[in-house]
Amino acid sequence: MPIPILMYHQIGEAAGKGGPFSHLTVSPRAFRHQMNWLKRLGWTGLSMRDLKPFLDGERSGRVVGITFDDGFRNVHSNALATLQRCGFTATNYLVSRQIGGFNKWDAGLGIPHAACMSKEEILDWVRSGHEVGAHTLDHVRLTAAAPAESRRQITDVRHELEDLIGNTVDAFCYPYGDVSEEIRSVVEEAGYASATTTRGGRARSEDDRLLLPRISVRPNDGIYSILRRWLTG
Repeated sequence: MPIPILMYHQIGEAAGKGGPFSHLTVSPRAFRHQMNWLKRLGWTGLSMRDLKPFLDGERSGRVVGITFDDGFRNVHSNALATLQRCGFTATNYLVSRQIGGFNKWDAGLGIPHAACMSKEEILDWVRSGHEVGAHTLDHVRLTAAAPAESRRQITDVRHELEDLIGNTVDAFCYPYGDVSEEIRSVVEEAGYASATTTRGGRARSEDDRLLLPRISVRPNDGIYSILRRWLTG
């Protein structure tokens, strides 16, 4: 059974309708409704770590992957309580050099300033049963960087995050969905067990674990979108 892996970014109030990439911000109210509907429909939200046995065919059930890109602070403040109440787990892909910082990579795009999680908030995220994934050191376009720099961004972020949380980091996410055969090989060599893209679709057992598709969640996704787009494709 194909498995939806949901892609979120910020959980907050969008700065302005129609603004740059405002579609990547889901309101706390909408997020609560989305998670509540999943639970009512009998689905369980899981981190990439917890999703692995379902992807590998070792377990079966009505499951959905839940992922957040970039490690924004509003995910901790606005999504964590909802996930806990529903009994769901999730993966948060962090940009390690902006822990306690902000979305510096968005500065030239006109996207409003947004704070990233602090070390304390990340540790609280982990203590709450959720997963930390890697999103490079600086949120770079990996195929545009020199090969040595791409390798450093992919490899060193894992070490930095593992030192922070005191546990292994096995999940990776390609910034901007930017990936090539060469970049995928570096991710494999770095030891990651899974990597997600921005390619749309639900994950299947035969999919490359380092090129997993996801479903981008829209701010106005309600029950009909959940049934039609998320769960049934």
